Amino acid sequence: MAEKKICPICNKRRGERYCPAKGEKICSIDCGTEREVSIDCPTDCAYLIAAHRWEQEHPKPLVESEVPFPDVSFPADLIRTRQAVMSGIGYTVASYAREQRSLNDAEILAAGHALAETYRTLGSGIYYEKPPDNVVAAGLYAALAKFIEEEKKHEAEHPEFPALKDSEIFHLFVFFERFGRLRSNGRPRTRAFLEFLCAQFPPEAGATKEEPRIILP
Repeated sequence: MAEKKICPICNKRRGERYCPAKGEKICSIDCGTEREVSIDCPTDCAYLIAAHRWEQEHPKPLVESEVPFPDVSFPADLIRTRQAVMSGIGYTVASYAREQRSLNDAEILAAGHALAETYRTLGSGIYYEKPPDNVVAAGLYAALAKFIEEEKKHEAEHPEFPALKDSEIFHLFVFFERFGRLRSNGRPRTRAFLEFLCAQFPPEAGATKEEPRIILP
């Protein structure tokens, strides 16, 4: 019987789990510690799927220091009354991800945070825009900004509906980032939140022109 090869990551333990990202077997310890950290795991990896399932079954609350915009509160019914906009944000992210396969949770959250900052300044009468430095995150920022502008234009053409306020957009992105941090596991290369969005907003939702489902925790 052939002797098991040594794990190429630690060079100490035997490789027991096949890693599709590495194309060879690695040890279970490095699979657990380096998953979505130094290893860019494909979404169909069986070990990754099992890990994400366990994480969703055992959610950890955000510690106070991790809550985006901790000083911000908004009406409890805002997400319900603006569910079309909230769903549109999720659908825009999912659509962008199909063009930018490298998109990960950190980039999604960076884009959402930057837009929240932009609309917070607009709410105070100052225009200050600072897209993320990361190219992929900046592209998503632009796609989301375009969606919001189109949504505002659409509502302006239908005065029977209440106009979308900059303060509401700010709060929607605050909610989006908070929820995203709850769905994500915080690892630098994870796509756990993105996987959730893509499942909620498949390509068929746009093709059939159905109202995307709202994002709710």
